[in-house]
Amino acid sequence: MTSRHGSPLTSTFHANLPLRQDSNPTSPSATDSIYSQANCTDASDITSLSSSDDLRHHSRPLRPGVYVPTVTFFNPKNEDLDLPTIAKHAVRLAKAGIAGITTQGSNGEAVHLSQQERKQVTKTTRKALDGAGFTAMPIIVGCGAQSTREAIELCHDAMASGGDYALVLPPSYYKAMLGQNSLLDFFHDVADVSPIPVLIYNYPAAVGGIDFTSDTINTLSKHPNIVGCKLTCGNTGKLARIAAATNAATPSHPGSGFMCMGGSADFTLQTLIVGGSGVICGMANVAPKAAVRLVELYAKGKITEAQKLQAIVARGDWAAISGGIIGTKSAMETYFEYGGYGRKPLPRVSKQEAAKYAESFKELVDLEKSLA
Repeated sequence: MTSRHGSPLTSTFHANLPLRQDSNPTSPSATDSIYSQANCTDASDITSLSSSDDLRHHSRPLRPGVYVPTVTFFNPKNEDLDLPTIAKHAVRLAKAGIAGITTQGSNGEAVHLSQQERKQVTKTTRKALDGAGFTAMPIIVGCGAQSTREAIELCHDAMASGGDYALVLPPSYYKAMLGQNSLLDFFHDVADVSPIPVLIYNYPAAVGGIDFTSDTINTLSKHPNIVGCKLTCGNTGKLARIAAATNAATPSHPGSGFMCMGGSADFTLQTLIVGGSGVICGMANVAPKAAVRLVELYAKGKITEAQKLQAIVARGDWAAISGGIIGTKSAMETYFEYGGYGRKPLPRVSKQEAAKYAESFKELVDLEKSLA
């Protein structure tokens, strides 16, 4: 990707800080990284953490539109992965016209999965898409971790499992000790050696309130292996600034190719109007056709119709946000006869709660079922 030039860097805490100095002769370069295989103490356990260009994966292209962070399904008796349902759901979403799938996100209960299970979910999704003829559909894989080393390992796992891109949260467990430079270094270090391109995941609620400014994301976007961002912060002003600074791809123009994505369906239209690339939205697990139709209406210039649809989508998205993953799964179980439960310690819903979730999603599901 070509270099983009945004605004000067400012800290999340609004203090001016120097950029990472890659020209420092004592700093490891991308080809002489502490994360290269030669410097790993147990290289047999970590898949070739090298930045050599010949190890870069040829990822399927990202295109503007709707991406769905898929839920992970479990056998209700023993909580084992329900791989057939994971496969069936991926194909249902693809047939609805989405642009791509995201595995291992918050909706996918990545924090409840072992490393092996994470690989199984992505591998199952890729196999299902390919088997149904959606060989060109990209998969973005959540690869956030608390250490740089593990995040890189997850990027390699993602590639080996059929993933095309890594969606990476900033580490937050030791937040008090991580200044802005440490967080910038984290993303640079991961992007330097990840075999697949990286998208920045800005989700303050999931990382102890760490909220990157537009200046920070614009600066990180200049890294050649950082190709997009997901903004679940909901700040559409920030999204507008990033989209403009990066010349983001839109449904009507390829721009630089940088993907500036909203993180929720309730501001899909706002995202598109200010020059964003689309959304990665959990609500589309329930209503993928409605989410896709909204983008199509905007792309065709049918703004009044898009506004009306956005209102319904926003109400449905509030049901998904309010009920969380257990509400989303409950609604899917009610209306589509699959969904099940989250892994413990997530609670199982009562009959009364299931009825409440069904009612809150009814308007959205009625719309979904009316769409061809």
